[in-house]
Amino acid sequence: MFPLPESNIEVKTTCPYCGVGCGVIAKRNNENNVLIKGDPDHPSNFGGLCSKGSALGETVVLDGRLLEPHINGEPSDWDSALNIVAKTFNDTIAEHGPDSVAFYVSGQILTEDYYVANKLMKGFIGSANIDTNSRLCMASSVAGQRRAFGSDTVPGTYEDFELADLIVLVGSNLAWCHPVLYQRIAAAKALRPDMKVVLIDPRKTMSADIADLHLAIKPDGDVALFTGLLHHLAHQDAFDFDYINNHTIGFKETINAASGSSDFETLSNLTGLSSEEISEFYNLFLAREKTVTVFSQGVNQSRSGTDKVTAIINCHLATGRIGKEGMGPFSVTGQPNAMGGREVGGLANMLAAHMDIENSGHRDIVQRFWKAPNIAQKPGLKAVDMFKAVGDGRIKALWIMATNPVVSLPEADDVAEGLKNCPFVVVSDVLKNTDTTAYAHVLLPSADWGEKDGTVTNSERRISRQRRFLSQAGSAKPDWWQLAEVGKRMGFPQAFEYTSTSEIFAEHAALSGFENGPEECMSERDFNISALGAINEDDFNNLSPFQWPYIEGTALGKTRFFADGQFYTPDRKARLIPVVSRAAQQTTPSRPLTLNTGRIRDHWHTLTRTGRSTRLSQHIAEPFVEINPEDALHFGVRDADIVQVENEKGYILVRALVTPRVAKGQVFVPMHWNDQFSSKARVNTLVPAVVDPFSGQPASKNAAVFITKFHAKSYGFAVLKYKPQELTQVYTAIAKVDGGWRVEFADLQSESDNHRLAKNLFGKQKGSQWLSYGDDKSSDYRIAAFKDNHLIGVLFLSNTPVMVSRNWAIKQIKVQHSDALQRHMIVAGRAGGDRPDIGAIVCSCFGIGSNQIASTILEKSCLSVDEIGKELKAGTNCGSCRSEIKQILNDHVSIAAQ
Repeated sequence: MFPLPESNIEVKTTCPYCGVGCGVIAKRNNENNVLIKGDPDHPSNFGGLCSKGSALGETVVLDGRLLEPHINGEPSDWDSALNIVAKTFNDTIAEHGPDSVAFYVSGQILTEDYYVANKLMKGFIGSANIDTNSRLCMASSVAGQRRAFGSDTVPGTYEDFELADLIVLVGSNLAWCHPVLYQRIAAAKALRPDMKVVLIDPRKTMSADIADLHLAIKPDGDVALFTGLLHHLAHQDAFDFDYINNHTIGFKETINAASGSSDFETLSNLTGLSSEEISEFYNLFLAREKTVTVFSQGVNQSRSGTDKVTAIINCHLATGRIGKEGMGPFSVTGQPNAMGGREVGGLANMLAAHMDIENSGHRDIVQRFWKAPNIAQKPGLKAVDMFKAVGDGRIKALWIMATNPVVSLPEADDVAEGLKNCPFVVVSDVLKNTDTTAYAHVLLPSADWGEKDGTVTNSERRISRQRRFLSQAGSAKPDWWQLAEVGKRMGFPQAFEYTSTSEIFAEHAALSGFENGPEECMSERDFNISALGAINEDDFNNLSPFQWPYIEGTALGKTRFFADGQFYTPDRKARLIPVVSRAAQQTTPSRPLTLNTGRIRDHWHTLTRTGRSTRLSQHIAEPFVEINPEDALHFGVRDADIVQVENEKGYILVRALVTPRVAKGQVFVPMHWNDQFSSKARVNTLVPAVVDPFSGQPASKNAAVFITKFHAKSYGFAVLKYKPQELTQVYTAIAKVDGGWRVEFADLQSESDNHRLAKNLFGKQKGSQWLSYGDDKSSDYRIAAFKDNHLIGVLFLSNTPVMVSRNWAIKQIKVQHSDALQRHMIVAGRAGGDRPDIGAIVCSCFGIGSNQIASTILEKSCLSVDEIGKELKAGTNCGSCRSEIKQILNDHVSIAAQ
C-alpha cells in the first residue's frame, strides 16, 4: 500500500470525477487542509483541471462522514458487522440459492475493489448478480462495441481529438461533463480554424460554443441520422472497399437496411432536422477523412442506445476511419473508473479480463485461474432488473457499494420501496446519511477518495494510480478489504488473503494474460496487461500512467486498435450490423412534454461529494427545469416560478428556468438533487424503467411528462450560519455557502408567524439582536439576527418569488456588521453603493459574477474571453466557464464597441 506521506509532501494521484482521468497533485498542509493542482506530467490533462477537480480539497472533510460500522442503526465494530454480513449471505444462499443475493457496485470504486467483488460473487458465491451503476452510463457503448469488434475496445486516444479535422459530438456536452477534453478540442480548433465541430444534441448546450453546426435533433433520432449518413456515403462513393472486403462482414445487409432512411424528407421527419442541416452535416463528414465521433449519455441512455452506437460505428467501419490518427468512434465514459470496472467484469453479463460469461471456454479459464469452486454459469441481473428482483422478493440480500440508487435509478420511488422491504441490505459508503443508507441494516464505513490506494482506467484505456495522502477517518476501510474479509468469513480464506492493493492488481494483471498468448502476433483477447502480472509493491507505488495493452515480453507502444483490420471476433473481422430507427417514447395529450435529464457543470452524480463544496454550489444551487418560452407561456409558467413536473410515476418540484436552449415540447431537469438537499427533486422518480434490449441501459433522456405551476402562497430565501435542522415547507432546497447555508422554500399556505419561522431557521442564539421589516401590502418581510457583530441569519419572505441578490446576501454571513446602517441595509435587501452586486456566479474558481463580467466588458472595452480573463481572472484556471463568459460577451460586445 502506498505509504501515508507527511504533511506538505506532494502526492500524484487521479481525479475521482469523470472518465477523463485527470492527474492530480494533492498536498496536505500543516493545518490539515488539502491543496489541489493539476499534474502537468499526466498525459490525460497536462495540468488542466475542471471546476470540480480544482475544488477537490473542499470535499475531503469529516462533516457527515460515516466513521464506524452500524447494525440496525446502532454503532458497532468491524468484527460484528462483517460476521453478520457473511452469516446472512451464507444463510440466504443455503436456503434460497446463490441467485437470491446480489452486489450493486460503482464506477467510483477502484479497480482492485471491483476485482475482489467480482471474484467473490462470480467465482465463489456462484452467481453473476453483480452489476454496477456504470450500467446507467455506458452499457450501450459496451454492447455496441462488443457486437461490432468482438470486444469492449475503445479504438482511439485523446490525441485523436486534436488531430481530427472534424469532431462530431453526439449526445455529449463535453463543455460541462468532460471539460478538460473540451478545452483540448477548443485549443486545437483555435490553432487550426479549419477544424470543424458538429454538436448533435436536442439542447443547445454550452458545447455549442465551439460548434460550427448544432443539430437540435429529436430525442432518439440518432439511429435515423447515422443510417441516413451511411446511405448518403454509399451514393457518394465514399466507402473504403478494400477495408470492407478484407476486414468486415455484413456490409450488404447493413446497406440494404440503411436504404429505409434514404430520402431527406423521411430523415427530416425522423430527426426533426431540416434537409439543409442534414445535408450540411453529411457533406462535412464526407469531406473530412480525419473524423472522430464522440458519444456519451445522449446516445447510451436510450431504449435504442446499442443501435445508436452501432449506427455510428458502421459509418466509421465502412469508410475505414478507425484506429488511425485523428479518426474513429469514441465513447467517453461518465465515471472515473467505469472502464476499470469493465476490465474486471463488473457488469453482470461479463467476466474478468474482458471475457464473456456466455463463453464456456472463458468460464473455464477464469475458474481455473481463480481456483474457484462455483463459477457463475450465466449472466446475472442487470441494474434495473436487479432492483425489480429486490422489489418482488427474488433477491433477499443485497450489498450496495459507493452509489446511491434511490436517487440515480429509474422509478426511484419503487427502488426505495424495494429496499425498505428487502430482508437484508448492506451499504458501504463514505457518508452516514444518504437517500440509500436510510434503508441499510448494516452500514460499513468506506475510505474516501484521499484515503484510498489503487488504480483507475480512463476513457482512452489509460491506467493511472490513485494514491492516498490522508489517514483513513475513524474506522473507515477500503472496499476491497471489506469484501475480502467477508469472503474469508464465508469460507474462502485462501482466495481472499490479500494484504495490499498491489497484490490484487498483480493478480488482475496476471489473469489478463492467462492463456491469452499471441496468435499471429495478436492476443486472443484485447485486454492484456500481463507485463505487470508480477509487479511488486515498490514498482506498483511508482507506476506511471500507461495505456493498455501492455503484454508480457513486449514494450509499451501500441495505443490504437483496429487500423490493421484485426478484430476480436472468431474470423478476426468486424461486424457491420443492420439497424433501423425504432419508435421513441411517445408523448400523449395528458403528458405532452419530453423530459430529458443530465448533468450540470459543477455538480456530480447525487451531490454526495460536490454538495460538500461551497465553491461548487455557487454556480447553480437549486434544482431547476429548463422550459422553452413558448411552452412556458402555454402552461402559464414564468421565470423563477416553482414548477411541478409529473407523470404516472410521481412528481417533482423544481425552479423554472425559461430558455430557448431547449426546443418546444421538451424540458430538461438535472439528475443531481436528492432528499438531503431538496424536498422533492429526485428526477429519476419520473423516469420509467424502460431499457435497451441489448445493453439493459435505462432510457433516462426520454420520458413523457406534464408541467403545472406550483401555486405557492409564500416564498422564502434565507442565509444561515448553521445548517437548518428541519424544513417543513412543501418546496425546499438548501446548499452550502462560504460560512454557512442558503435555503430556498415555498409553501401552499402563507406563513402565520414570521418570527417563529425565523427562530426555527436561525436556531437558539442567546444574546442575539434582531432587526425586522414588514410591508403588509406587498407581503414582503425581512428578518435578520446578529450576534457579536456577525450575521446569524437573514430571512426574506414574500408572496411572490423573492427578488434579492443571492450572492450579495450570502456574502453578508462572513462580514462584520458593527455599523447600524450596514445592518439596516441587510434588512432592506440591497447592497450599498460601494459594494455593487456581482450577479450570479459564472466563474466558480475565482467567484466572479455575471454583473462583474458585464461591467468589465463595458468599462474596459473587452472584446474576447482572454481579455476578460486578464482583467478578472475569470476563465483562466479550469476554463469550464469560458463558454458562459463568451455568451455574456456576445450579449454586451456591441454595446462596448460603440
